Amino acid sequence: MKMLSNSPTPKTIADLLAQLGDVPANRVRLLPIPGTATAKDVVGVEAREDRLCELVQGTLVEKVMRFDESVLNGLLCAFLANHVRPRKLGILTNASGMFRLKPGLIRIPDIAFLSKARYRRGKRPKGPIAKIAPDLVVEIISKGNTKTEMRWKLREYFEAGVLLVWYVDAKSHTVQVFTAVDRSVTLGEDETLDGGNVLPGFRLPLSQLFAEADE
Repeated sequence: MKMLSNSPTPKTIADLLAQLGDVPANRVRLLPIPGTATAKDVVGVEAREDRLCELVQGTLVEKVMRFDESVLNGLLCAFLANHVRPRKLGILTNASGMFRLKPGLIRIPDIAFLSKARYRRGKRPKGPIAKIAPDLVVEIISKGNTKTEMRWKLREYFEAGVLLVWYVDAKSHTVQVFTAVDRSVTLGEDETLDGGNVLPGFRLPLSQLFAEADE
């Protein structure tokens, strides 16, 4: 299946959903009209309604995360912060951090790490949307995510310059670690997640992460 940028104008709602990665209909906003939304609309919806939307080919697609996934997200973010902050390695964003990966494409990773080496002129990005790709992206897989959507996100992240992607599955207690679109390893609950070359020295036993999340 081709991505929306290479697809004809959708003729039906089914066409639109397919071109957005088979996402559920309740995640696709019809205002602004699909195909006409901009970054300004992403910021506006958050300000007015406190709802997070990604921008995909001119269409606002709402973020999805249930309570259980949000607990896991908060714990992992805390573990990462305990490694990043004392060493002053860069900044972490949570599930509201917006990144423009390319014109017309805004993604909101559940967690992202942006190293100081990526700062322009030594200053961290400011404003509602960072116009730079992070080093590390973490996505907590939720029920509303589709395999097609996550596959497309993965390609978008690496094409934008992301170095490391973690797909965390709360249901199966696994983490799929990607160092390229076609290169990954899946870690089970009895294994240890590490930061590789992106976060040297970071190590987290997954048994600890998932046990705390399940308490």
